[in-house]
Amino acid sequence: MKFAVRIAALSAGASLFACLSTAALAAQPAAPTPKKIAILIFEGVQIIDYSGPFEAFADAGYDVFAVGATRAPVTTAAGDGEKIIPKYTFDDAPQADLVVIPGGGYEAPADSPAVAWIKRESESAGHVMSVCNGAFTLANTGLLDGLTATTTAGNIARLRRDYPKLKVVNDVRVVDNGKILTTAGLSAGIDGALHMIEVMDGRDRAQSTALTMEYDWRPAGSYVRGLMADRMNPRPRADTFGEVKDFLVKGDGTHWETTRWFESPQSAADFFAVVKAAYEKAYAAPGPWAPGSVRAASTGPLASEWRFDDRDGAHWRMVLTVEPTTNDPHQYTIQMVTDRLG
Repeated sequence: MKFAVRIAALSAGASLFACLSTAALAAQPAAPTPKKIAILIFEGVQIIDYSGPFEAFADAGYDVFAVGATRAPVTTAAGDGEKIIPKYTFDDAPQADLVVIPGGGYEAPADSPAVAWIKRESESAGHVMSVCNGAFTLANTGLLDGLTATTTAGNIARLRRDYPKLKVVNDVRVVDNGKILTTAGLSAGIDGALHMIEVMDGRDRAQSTALTMEYDWRPAGSYVRGLMADRMNPRPRADTFGEVKDFLVKGDGTHWETTRWFESPQSAADFFAVVKAAYEKAYAAPGPWAPGSVRAASTGPLASEWRFDDRDGAHWRMVLTVEPTTNDPHQYTIQMVTDRLG
C-alpha cells in the first residue's frame, strides 16, 4: 500500500514538473527574427565588396541574401570571375533591414531598376550602406544628397566632381550619417558591416563577429587608404597613353611611387609628349592642389616635375619620367614619384 502511494506521489510530482517545465518554456520569449540583409549583385560586382559584408553579417547570425535584376547567374569582377546566382529579384525580395550596395564594374544610373529598388527598400529599411564605388549608385538614388560620404581612394576626386551636393571625405574608412552609410574601398566593406552590427546589436556582437572572422577590426580606423600620398596625384586616363601591360605602387602618407608599363607604337619623344600633356591638363583642372600653386619644369628630355601646394598649405613635388625598355623599343615605363616637401 505504501509502495503504491509512493508511486502515485512520484507520478503526480513528475506530472507537476512536466506542467511547470511546459509553462516555463511557454513563458520564455520567442527567439528574435534574424535581421534581413539584402546585398545587391550585378555583372562585374567586385568580389570582396559583396562577400566581405556577406561573411560578416552571416557570422553575426543575420539572414543574408543576394538580390539581382533577375535570377540569372552574374559574373563577378577579377580574373575570369565567379558566377553568383541571386536568391531574389527586385520584384520578390523580402523587405530588408539593411541594403548593401557593393561596387565593381557597374554604377547604376538614376533611371535604372536597381536604383528604383534601392529607393523602395530604403522607405522601410533601417539602413542603406554602400561599399567602394557603390557610392555612385547610392548617390544616384538621391539618398546621399546633403550628406557626408566616402568611396574607394581612386574615386574620391570623381565623386567630389560629379556630386557637388555631397561632402566627400578621404580620411575615414566608414562614414555613418545615421540611416545612410558609405565605406571606402574593398576591405573597408567589412569594417562597414562590423560597424552596422555594432549599431544594430552592440559592440560585443560586432567584436565577437570580428574575432570569429579572425579580422583585425579597428573601429578608430588606423589605416585609411585615402590618406596616402598618391591622393595628390592627378589621374588622367592611362589607357589614352597606349596598352597598359602592368603596374606597381608603393608608398605612405608622404611618399608615393607609381610605376606603369605601356606598349605604344610611338617614339619615346612622342610618347612622352602625350603623357606630359595629359598631366599638364590634369593639373590645370581643379584638384587637391591649391588654385594657382602648380609650377611645372622640364628636368630632362623624357622627364618633368610639378611643384604645388595642397589646400592646407603643405608643399609637394611630383616627378614624371618615361623610359623605353631595353628589350622592346615600343614598350615604355612611366614612373611617378610624389613627395611632401618639408
